[in-house]
Amino acid sequence: MWIKQLMELLGEEKVLISEAVKERLSKDYYWYSPVLYQQLKEKRADCAVQPESIDEVRKIVAFAVKNRIPITVRGAGTGNYGQAIPLEGGIVLDVTKLDHIIEIREATAHVQAGVKLGVLEKNLRQQGKELRIYPSTYMKATVGGFLCGGSGGIGSIRWGNLWDGNIQSITVMTIEEEPQLLTVSGEEMETYIHNYGTTGIVVEATLFIEPKTDWAQHIVSFDEFQKAVEFSDALAHNEAIIKRLVSVCEWPIPSHFPGLKKFLQDGKSIVMLEIDERAEEKLEQLAKEYHGEITFKIPVENYQKGLKLSDFTWNHATLWAHKHGENITYLQARFDKNRIFEQMNAIRMKYGFEVQFHFEFIKIKGEITPASLPVLIYQSEDRLNEIITYFESVGVQINNPHTYLLGFGGYNLRMKEIENMKKKNDPFNLLNPGKIPSNKEIVQ
Repeated sequence: MWIKQLMELLGEEKVLISEAVKERLSKDYYWYSPVLYQQLKEKRADCAVQPESIDEVRKIVAFAVKNRIPITVRGAGTGNYGQAIPLEGGIVLDVTKLDHIIEIREATAHVQAGVKLGVLEKNLRQQGKELRIYPSTYMKATVGGFLCGGSGGIGSIRWGNLWDGNIQSITVMTIEEEPQLLTVSGEEMETYIHNYGTTGIVVEATLFIEPKTDWAQHIVSFDEFQKAVEFSDALAHNEAIIKRLVSVCEWPIPSHFPGLKKFLQDGKSIVMLEIDERAEEKLEQLAKEYHGEITFKIPVENYQKGLKLSDFTWNHATLWAHKHGENITYLQARFDKNRIFEQMNAIRMKYGFEVQFHFEFIKIKGEITPASLPVLIYQSEDRLNEIITYFESVGVQINNPHTYLLGFGGYNLRMKEIENMKKKNDPFNLLNPGKIPSNKEIVQ
């Protein structure tokens, strides 16, 4: 009954009810996890809407609140944890048509939430500027989806994560009978970043941007994975070499990268880099010092055109392994940088190549950190939990990507503050319900 009323309010063509469209817009990349796949594969919305203006969003929200209908907001759906999957049906609010670049200033870009990061990056680079950070899925991912479902990515080696002063402000809509628009900045934004869209609907954001750098892309190959990690750590700490990406994968993970296969050597671990082209001589010297060899280069003039090394980093590495390997999944881990090789050796002795190592070097609050996305050969949920427990037993922190519950995926989320903000902005608990864990789930 309420779907017919929504059609009368918005126009029949704007309320999408075909089973194929509902299925597509109710799903993200949750299938990275075989655990989430089983839990979420049957979940879908009752309908989807694609508003083209903030006024339309306001109409939809007011209608949903009046009728107590759940709303789940999505961008392009490139998240991995089921963030955008509706657990209780209702309306999927697809913001990809809110895609206006409002204003580019000297140090900021003010945009609507549905703007694709790839479109924004291209626009900025044409003006001699660039984004600070973006995910490996940037060609599809939207600004709003990145802010609410992501954390960092390419550029995080220089600028850190979303929390590290990379956003100037966010404009959100509350879920009330008379929805309000709130523009927040500073610490106030923390309850809206990586919150799975549970505390308000992000409709606009202002991101800090930087002058464009001419980035050269390189693959450095190593016979020994430990040397690849030591090289990456030294490079990450070398402030004389400006970089946008330092990604290291042990063999056999690169064997799953179809676009790079002809440039790779069997058995060799690789480091994939984006560095300022002016630092290439320093890079060659550093690679030689750690017994590495630069085996592939994409010159500056081909940056973000055609083949891109970033397409094989971050969770794109997991994606390729998943597509071309058998029963592949992953973890998100934080190794102790002072014990990293001891921890890796313990895991290898215990599990062999059932666990394969992948690190992304980033800054967290200004400190160089080897964030890890190890690839696993999946056998069962019990085996997965056993591996997680073993990682933790040797001092490796796990941010579990096999749960849709907010906060269980790590990032030290301020859950109490998020819960309080949700009560204030979404008093009827209509916004992506079921993603904030109950006290019982936290105890478990």
